[in-house]
Order: sequence, then structure tokens, then C-alpha cells
Amino acid sequence: MNEEKRKEVWKWLVKSQHDLGSAHKLLAGKKPYLDTGVYHCQQAAEKALKAFLTYHDIAFGKTHDLTELVAQATQAETSFSEWQNVASDLTPYAVWFRYPADIMEPPKSEAMHAFRQATSLVNFILRLLPDEVQP
Repeated sequence: MNEEKRKEVWKWLVKSQHDLGSAHKLLAGKKPYLDTGVYHCQQAAEKALKAFLTYHDIAFGKTHDLTELVAQATQAETSFSEWQNVASDLTPYAVWFRYPADIMEPPKSEAMHAFRQATSLVNFILRLLPDEVQP
């Protein structure tokens, strides 16, 4: 793999890790920010998927739809098909709760579930990628 590609994959993974870390901090404590916490869960999964696709030279468009990205990743690794439900669960958090609405944030149990799902998906992707691209 050339250095430019290695660095691009690495950058996606660093951003994914930062989003996951942000989600963890936002969901913790006595006054968690559940709305932005779940947003960062979705973002962590999205960026890890984009790292995987970049590594495998699979082009992706400007999308936040994790189900679409998981379907694309399945071209390189069939076991991604097992992640469609997680992708479906996390995708709405890209836009839900970002603006004032009748429901301002998810219940804490839902937010924590989203964090566990995002963490599991990101870790799955990290295990698939070689050490040379790991943050």
C-alpha cells in the first residue's frame, strides 16, 4: 500500500476514534448530553466504515447512511452483512436530535445502546485492518 493511501485510512480511523471518545464523554456524568452523544456514535461508525472502504479502494459518496456503507463493505468482507441491523439503528442519529424538535434527546438507555453498538462496529472494523493503518 502506498503512503498516501495508508495515511488517508489512518486519518479516517483517527476521526472515528475521536468521535467515539467524544460520545463516551458526552454520555457520561450526571448531566449527559444524550443528543450529541448519539450523533457522535453514528459519526464514529461512519468514519470507521469509510476507512475500511478506502483501504479496499471502494468508492463511496457523501452519505451518512450506514446501511449503504455496510452494503458496500460487504463487497470486500461478507461478514459485514451481520452488521446491517446495527447500521440501521445508528443511521438516524446523523440527523435526529440535531435541531430543536418535540423530542430533544433519546432516553439514556437508548443512547448507551447506541454507544455499545458503535463501539462494537468500530472494533470489528479495526480488527479487519492491518496494524500499519491503526491510529
